[in-house]
Parts: sequence; C-alpha cells; structure tokens
Amino acid sequence: MDQKKFYITTPIYYPSDKLHIGHTYCTVATDAMARYKRLQGYNVKFLTGTDEHGQKIELKAKEAGVTPQQFVDNIVEGPKGVKDLWKLMNISYDRFIRTTDDYHVAAIQKIFKKMYEKGDIYKGTYKGKYCTPCESFWTESQLVNGCCPDCGRPVVDAEEEAYFFRLSKYADRVRDLLVNTDFLLPRSRVNEMVHNFIDPGLEDLCVSRTSFKWGIPVDFDPKHVVYVWIDALFNYTTALGFMNDKYPDSDYETFWPADVHFIGKEIVRFHSIIWPAMLMSMDMPLPKHVYGHGWLLLDGGKMSKSKGNVVDPYLLAERYSADALRYFLLRDFPFGSDGNFSNELLINRINMDLANDLGNLLSRTTAMADKYFGGTLPTDQAEGPEDAALLEKVGGLRARYEADMEAYAFQNALADVFEVIDNANKYIDATAPWVLAKNEDTKPRLARVLYNLAETLRVCTVLLQPFMPDTCEKIFAQLGVDDSLKTWDSAAAVGSMPANATLHKGENIFPRIDTAKELVELEALEAAQKAAAQAANAPAEEPKAEAAAASAELIGDHEAEISFDDFCKVELRVAEVRACERMKESKKLLHLTVFDGERERCILSGIAKWFAPEDLIGKKIGIVANLAPRPMMKGKYVSEGMIFAADTDVDGGCSIAFFPDSTPAGARIH
Repeated sequence: MDQKKFYITTPIYYPSDKLHIGHTYCTVATDAMARYKRLQGYNVKFLTGTDEHGQKIELKAKEAGVTPQQFVDNIVEGPKGVKDLWKLMNISYDRFIRTTDDYHVAAIQKIFKKMYEKGDIYKGTYKGKYCTPCESFWTESQLVNGCCPDCGRPVVDAEEEAYFFRLSKYADRVRDLLVNTDFLLPRSRVNEMVHNFIDPGLEDLCVSRTSFKWGIPVDFDPKHVVYVWIDALFNYTTALGFMNDKYPDSDYETFWPADVHFIGKEIVRFHSIIWPAMLMSMDMPLPKHVYGHGWLLLDGGKMSKSKGNVVDPYLLAERYSADALRYFLLRDFPFGSDGNFSNELLINRINMDLANDLGNLLSRTTAMADKYFGGTLPTDQAEGPEDAALLEKVGGLRARYEADMEAYAFQNALADVFEVIDNANKYIDATAPWVLAKNEDTKPRLARVLYNLAETLRVCTVLLQPFMPDTCEKIFAQLGVDDSLKTWDSAAAVGSMPANATLHKGENIFPRIDTAKELVELEALEAAQKAAAQAANAPAEEPKAEAAAASAELIGDHEAEISFDDFCKVELRVAEVRACERMKESKKLLHLTVFDGERERCILSGIAKWFAPEDLIGKKIGIVANLAPRPMMKGKYVSEGMIFAADTDVDGGCSIAFFPDSTPAGARIH
C-alpha cells in the first residue's frame, strides 16, 4: 500500500525586517500540522521560505547602503535571521525557498511566458492606485476611505506601461470555487472575498513593473520585472521542481496539489482569487485548501514591522523555551480568529498548564514511583473503582484530538489533552497514593494507580509531540518508554506500557515563574530593545512625535481636524447582531454579540434606554472594527468595538443606522 502524502506550506515571508511573533505563530501552526501528519504515518512535505523581490526591498537596501541581495541575505541568513529563528523554534520544514534562488527565477520566467503565449497576459498601460508597502495595485472602488484596503496606508497614483493578467476571464470559475466548495477556510472568509472583490467586478491584474529593477526580469521584454504576486505565489510549485531542474519532477507529481496553504488573513485575496485563477490559466490542479488564520494583536492592533509594534519571538523563546512559546501560541488563540497577545497571558499559561498541571503530574508520578517502589512498579497490581472514569477519558482522547486537528482547531486539541491531564491530577487526590503506601495490603492498589498515571502521561505525551517536541522527549525519558510507545497507534492502545515499567525521577520540566517579577524584567528588556532600535534608526522618531501631537490635539478638542492618514486607520464594517441582552450590572448598557464577517465579538453599548434586545437581534449595524479592546465593569467584560449611533434630540435621544438584510456581514463601510 502506498504511503499517504501531505503537502503543507506557510506563506513566504517578506524580509524587509526581522520577523515577529505573528510570523512565528503561523509557522509554528504549520509545523504542528506537519508533525501531526508525520505522526500519523504520512509522507509529509513542509515548505516555508522568503519572498525577496519588490520596490520596498529595493528602497530599504538603498537606505542601508547595501545591494538588495545583501539586504535580504542578512535578514534571511544572518544572525538571528529567518533561518536562525526557525531553528530556535524547532521548525521541521523539509524545504526552504528564496525567490532569489536561481531555479525559481528561471521557472517564473517560463511560467510568465507560457501565460503570455496563451493570451492570458497582455501588454497595456497601468493607470491607477498603488500601495508601496503591500506592493499591491487597487482600483478606486476597492480603496477604503481612499486608502489601501489591506494595510490602511495611503496609496499613490501610478501610470506606466505594464503587462496584465486576464483575471476577469476566470471570475466565474473562481466564484464557483469559493461559494460551492470548501477551498477557502474558515468559511467566514468566503463572503468577504466574493462580495468585496468578485461581485463588484473582477478587473484584470497588473503583473509587471518598469519603475524599479529589483525583481525577476521578463525575459522577452527585460525592462519589465515580474509583479511580486506571480513571483511569490508560484513558489509553492517551483519548490517541488515545477519548470526547473533543481528538484526532480517526481516531487511535483507526488505532492501537488497542496493539501493546505496556511496564510494570514491579510493575504487571503491573493491566495483565494489570484492564485487559483493563475493555476487555471496554467491548466494546473488547484490546492485542496487555503486557510486564512487570524492575527495576533498587540494592544488591540495588528502587529506590523513598519509600525514597530512587534513582539520579539527570540527573546521569549530563549527566556522560556521554544516549547513553552509554541504551546502558548496554539493554546490561547483560536486559529481562525484574532487574538490579543500579552506577556502576562504567556506567563500565566506557562504557570497554569505547563508547570502546575503537566509538570506537577509528571513530578508527582515519578517521585512516588521512586519513593514507594524504587522506580520499578511491581506486576502485582489491583484495580479500583476510581480507574474506569480516567481510563475511559484516556481511551477516547486520540479520537477527540484527531477530529480537532483535522479541523485545524489546535486550541481544542490541546484543551482535550489537558482535560485528561487535569483528570489525572484529580485521580491522584481521589486515590490518595500516600495513604495506600502505608499498608502492605494496599501496595498492589498503589502500583496500579501509579501505572495508570504513567500510562495517562504516555498517551498525552504522544499527542503533545507536534506541539512540544523537545519537552515530550524529556517526559518519555522519565517514563522509560521506547520508540514503539511513542507512536500514533500506541496512543489508541491504553495499557501498552509494561506492568513493571521503570520510571525515572528527573528535572522539573517547567519551573514556575514569579509573574510580578517577570513582567517587570520583561518590560525592561523590551524597552531596551526598542531604545536600541530607535537609536539605530533615528528618523523613525519624527512620525511618532507627530502622531503623539495629533493624539493630544484630539483629546483637547473633539472637533479638531485629523489627518487623512489618521482617518484611514479606522476600519468600519457591517456586523450582524447575533445576540443581545440587558446587563444586571448596568441599566445603561446592552451586551451585544456581533459577527463581523470573520469572528464573533462582544460590544457593550450604552443604548439600553432606547433599544430593547429584540430590536437589535438579527439586524445589520455599523461598527468600528479595529478599536482597541476596552475592559469594562471592573474588568469583568471586554468591549471589542463601537456601534454607529447618533444623538437625535436635546434630550439625548438615540438612533442607530441599520443596513439592509442583504448586506453581508464584514462588508467594508466607505
């Protein structure tokens, strides 16, 4: 029987600066999925890499006084660069692609020429809007408040000779793909793509530039360089040997189409509309799934290298271990939704789950085995009434875990495992091994209790391997299990450990952290990092000072003018009210649960005097979607946005703008 195949990719990251925790989040999730499939016995190909061309890199290199190639080489291959970070985070990629690799460059030129010869690429003149940071072209109708709909920054007028891809030719086929298949996940992303980009009219795409040189030349028209998204998207196939001699054709034949591309939600448009259209043009199979995960937010806003509001994964991984950081990233944040990152959340999760629950269970089990039996359990063992409930939980764990992993619900898979770990700790309290140890007659019962604990730990550790590979090896060593008991099949065979197992008391795998002291130290370290970065790039201070002055002006006068750039930062969306209730703690507030096209969020609004919950449930309203989350009611609730409401009279009346039912949740408000 042929071995099952699985091909998974991260996006290829843009090396305009060091990568941050958001990039790490996506890559750790991809690594966990790859390791899970290997555990199941699949032949896995896991690809990651860097997207190294474009005007932004050219400008950054010029500012640094180096060539573009030298600039990206330093970010990718240099100290604490991309490859160093993935090594630190124990990322088990099988292949790393750089779009400056010769084989990729040659393949892209062939792909561009093939689509040109087919008539799907043609020469014309581009006149429109261009976002330099995103390297994206937009039509006037796609802009949000005159700004780039992806990053919110101002766009510039651009006019130049260019080649275009006939994206409009494939609009109907792409729409059918999105609407009638599970190609794009989670499904909440589909409406946004269809209603915001396809239904308004999918226009042909500019796919070359002449205004900069740092890109792949069009070989039959060298003054043009290939637009970054053709260059970047086809990496998933060129890294398998498609149209190049670097890798054998069998790699492409074996692994394409990809099982899933993991990407951030900001590039869903490129992967779910442009990418399948280009593959259709090339008569190539489409990937099975594209999964657009959420963002890690910092103080309610998206982390961004250009904004400077990033978290350094190097600092955290070196301080707490890569496994602790890997666990936290995939345990705290549902993969399809946004999540708010904080150092306090990280430390609390390490203390609660890894130190208190997992570490404590391992320490107690091995210590009692050592104390009462010299480490080796006797084969004379006696069952008891407390065993059945625990063993039933352990016996069904793999199936529950598998269902969650197949749905990319990493947080649920980990919750499944740690529920069993919690049950095991409670099992210790219920069986009281220290009492059983006092009487020779109850030693067989004590032996069975410790065996059940060791076996529970073994099964849980098998399933934790994709998330915390190094830690799991340390646990296996303390449990004394061989490789045959670390397998996927063994996780479904409770009772596989030999009855006379020998346990080894070892080091504490996750020491408890003093939260208050640690937060102070982290704040100092992060402040020092920011100061060093600012000293290295002094001009970056000026925009920050301007922003601070603008903020002060707004606080002083509610009618003060703001800049157009500031206004572009406000993200306005249509949301559907899915639930609404009055609050016991306040007569003024209503508690609304709204769906913004991507996720449900809580909004507390002071409109209870004028609206009953039944007036709002099922209605479409406008919200400010990127307002920083605000703790309310002494921190009991967190409000994640603001609804549109207007004062209607001198007595403080209130009116809400409702949108027609046909308006999709998540639609941008212009």
